[in-house]
Amino acid sequence: MAELRPLGDDLNDASRALAQSLRELFDGLKVSVRRYAARRCLDPGTVSRYLNGTRLPPWQVISDLFADVAEHRGTAVTTEAIELVRGLYRSAVDAASSPKHAVEILAQQLADADRVSRRSTVRGDVLGDALLDRTQRIADLETRLNQLEADRVAEQKRADELALAHPDISGLIAERSQLQQEIERLGTALREAQEQRAAAEGRCDLLERQLEAVEQAATAAVLPDAAQGMPKILIVDDQPDNLLAMTAVLATLDQELVTVSSGREALKALIHHDDFAVIIMDVQMPEMDGYETCAHIKRRPRTRDVPIIFLTAMGVDSEHSARGYAAGAVDYISKPFDPWALRAKVAVFTSIYLERRTA
Repeated sequence: MAELRPLGDDLNDASRALAQSLRELFDGLKVSVRRYAARRCLDPGTVSRYLNGTRLPPWQVISDLFADVAEHRGTAVTTEAIELVRGLYRSAVDAASSPKHAVEILAQQLADADRVSRRSTVRGDVLGDALLDRTQRIADLETRLNQLEADRVAEQKRADELALAHPDISGLIAERSQLQQEIERLGTALREAQEQRAAAEGRCDLLERQLEAVEQAATAAVLPDAAQGMPKILIVDDQPDNLLAMTAVLATLDQELVTVSSGREALKALIHHDDFAVIIMDVQMPEMDGYETCAHIKRRPRTRDVPIIFLTAMGVDSEHSARGYAAGAVDYISKPFDPWALRAKVAVFTSIYLERRTA
């Protein structure tokens, strides 16, 4: 730890507590910052800023540090220790909320969506080439089989001799059948890749608009001026404290906020109002969870186009986010959320609503 500078006096309490905890973990590795940065393919200066509290690390960096400490000690890090650091991390995230931090979050989401789009494009090209090759091969086999069948009809007397001359005809038929199955599989995979790319491109466009909104929010109002009334925002959460927190965060948008505490109340609210720009919905709720509520909303022609943002404490892993997008959500973010990022997302969907209303 000798190469680390002392913690700065200008750090807030949450950042100082997190940095001190990370320094204690790092000290247990008995390696230099430069050596650890090389091990994890990170910039040494960035690692140093993480440990000095001047920059908030992604949770994955902290998770990797836990794994390295466990490997060095030969014993697993306790659940209590992980939860302690997780709590400090959440406090630091809340304390560090700013337009710059929101830009970093949205930029990372944009990079992830762009990477999925590029991978889907490459995969689609490979599958397209493979599909074309298999189609050409099966066409060639069809020609050869048709020629053999024509020869058999025209020269019936030589049927036995022809069968001996072409003993591989059964093999050709089997190969054709196999190629037909492969074409169906490749066609399905190609369609999935194209759909994934289209979804990723759509998410890229949405995240770019959100980035623009949060960057503008640092110097001006988030929403454009609207001559007519602003649309409402529906907030669904079974915890009163969460409803109060989201109301406080979104109150600066000068839009009417409709808050309900269950999925059934959300469906009733959508019956009585038809001017919601976006729905912010908790996933974990009793009786009817967020996924089920979203499915009901998307089945109704009157409400199927209202965008839904899932807000959850379960974390945004691939399984949960995939289930959320499959249910019809446009975004899936975890608690603790960044207020600037959430306001930017809501502002974008409000802008889209106003554009459609004036079109």
